[in-house]
Amino acid sequence: MNAVSSAPSATTVRRVMREYEAEVVVRRKIRVADRIVAFELAEIGGHELPEWQPGAHIDVLMDAGLARQYSLCGDPADRFTWRIAVLREDNPRAPSGSHHLHDQITEEDRLRIRGPRNQFPLEPAPEHLFVAGGVGITPILPMVAETHAAGRPWRLVYGARSVSEMAFTDELGAYGDRVVLVPQDTDGLIDMAGLVASAAPGTTVHCCGPAPLLQAAKNAASKNHEITLRTERFGADLPDQTTDHPFDVVLARSGETVRVPVGESILHTVEATGRRLLSSCQAGMCGTCETAVLKGVPDHRDSVLTTEEQNSGEMMMICVSRCVGDRLVLDI
Repeated sequence: MNAVSSAPSATTVRRVMREYEAEVVVRRKIRVADRIVAFELAEIGGHELPEWQPGAHIDVLMDAGLARQYSLCGDPADRFTWRIAVLREDNPRAPSGSHHLHDQITEEDRLRIRGPRNQFPLEPAPEHLFVAGGVGITPILPMVAETHAAGRPWRLVYGARSVSEMAFTDELGAYGDRVVLVPQDTDGLIDMAGLVASAAPGTTVHCCGPAPLLQAAKNAASKNHEITLRTERFGADLPDQTTDHPFDVVLARSGETVRVPVGESILHTVEATGRRLLSSCQAGMCGTCETAVLKGVPDHRDSVLTTEEQNSGEMMMICVSRCVGDRLVLDI
């Protein structure tokens, strides 16, 4: 009898500067709420996908070098399927990545992805409060599942403009009254001040959503020092550029100095010298371009580093952050 080979089929996986990158196929495309579609992805050769933990996201690589970040919202134990959910952006100024995925990508189409990367990990705590706004439920969903399976106390408050715009409510319904839905059209905004004020000492609050929700969470947390706040936003803030000034960046590995002008990023300035640097969102949101600072004081403008990490001055996101003074020495 002839032996049957069990070798895996061909793969498109490659490593790009120590990051996993692969072509995946869309196995399912499902509408999970108004303006939100979920995609279930599998590696094109049928191989296992990298391990990930709740809070992780991947890059979906578009044409012309465009990359968009989407949180993994499936089951980390499923090594063959990744799930993401994409909100169709209404903002006419927003890049068209979400429109492309909603309108052009169908089941069995292929996408190029990179990651996973985790800047919003589930922090251990005696008690958890999860707060999500809109599509910000995506990184929270696997956090809830893991916390529930571990038997730790938790609750989730989930807000959106209406119930119809809340994704994965069928899955959340299995948790009963631990999940509170706050549709804005009938119940108003989430009472962040009240939630944080009533949180038990030692509670970790994980909050993901638009900038106003995160700002409300930060304001509330500043008045309750017995809780820990962890946040992630899905929209970039536009920095105030009126006080920007040119500065020098020393590339420590070669000793070369480059001048970063007003209106240009460190990332693009260094890449203009012919160097290829790892980057993705170019909006200070994903953490891909994180670079060690050897000397100088960064002007942090990212949404990734915590306040403590920014204050240390040890790392910076070179796609958006600049220099407080006239010179930075970076590990490039």
